[in-house]
Amino acid sequence: MGLDLWAILLFIIPPYVANAAPVVLGGGPAVDFGANAWDGKRVLGDGKTWRGLLAGVCTGVLAGAALSYWLSAPWMLVMGISASGGAMLGDLAGSFIKRRMGMERGKPSFVMDQLLFIVFAMAFSAPVLMQELPAVLYPESVLIILLLTYVMHRAANIAANRLGLKGVPW
Repeated sequence: MGLDLWAILLFIIPPYVANAAPVVLGGGPAVDFGANAWDGKRVLGDGKTWRGLLAGVCTGVLAGAALSYWLSAPWMLVMGISASGGAMLGDLAGSFIKRRMGMERGKPSFVMDQLLFIVFAMAFSAPVLMQELPAVLYPESVLIILLLTYVMHRAANIAANRLGLKGVPW
């Protein structure tokens, strides 16, 4: 076992791209179409849109496809698909959980805002990672990914807020 920064970088590019894309390319109808869940609260909220969801998945897949081409590694496309889809589902799950907890849109949550997308990306990519980049799943790599994701996510959100792309810096 050992830390493989190259493997970590290859893994994080598609879900990071997928997670960032909705900030710039999102908008339009909400994924939940304004519906409330059994508890009378919105299922997801207005911040989760179809355009953002599709933009996230598509840009993450494109990042995986580009890496697949440049590295002559067809499995990178599969990982791009699984990691991007996982990242977007993790983001939706975070919103769902926050609504159930009574948290309004825009309220910060350490785990759900900064980390849940990458945890879901890892979970959905685990079969590919086990085969092609097993070092990403080592405990020290997971810790580095979580720490890096937290720092990068915070920095990107602060920048997006200052540029007027996001209403809140988280």
